[in-house]
Amino acid sequence: MLSALDRRDRPLEEGSAAGLQGFAVDKTFLSSLKGILLETELALTFIIFICFTASISAYMAAALLEFFITLAFLFLYATQYYQRFDRLNWPCLDFLRCVSAIIIFLVVSFAAVTSRDGAAIAAFVFGIILVSVFAYDAFKIYRTDIVPRATQDLQR
Repeated sequence: MLSALDRRDRPLEEGSAAGLQGFAVDKTFLSSLKGILLETELALTFIIFICFTASISAYMAAALLEFFITLAFLFLYATQYYQRFDRLNWPCLDFLRCVSAIIIFLVVSFAAVTSRDGAAIAAFVFGIILVSVFAYDAFKIYRTDIVPRATQDLQR
């Protein structure tokens, strides 16, 4: 039976080293336009969650849900783990994530501003900024990923 010291001194097998590299963060992705957009969406969603928690706690679930969805996409893209799920249409999923976030944050932001609370007005302002970031992300996804795929499918 091997002790913990014996296991630590042995060299790593190729399979275990490759398994650990599956979650290595791609720093070039985090500094790319898509990475910066996802990080901005994540930060603004968290700010809106804090504002809703301080003012109208009924709307904080929408912000928290979008925060976790954006965090999951950031993790999948930064670690290149999404490539293991090749049956999913990732540009379409990402586009739908942006469109659903636009609808949710527009509705919630305009509903929150009616309360006339300071934190709710701040959530409204950050919500409008976040909607514009999500709209730009959806536009970039549509232009770079969805339209070229459709033209390739038509040419076949």
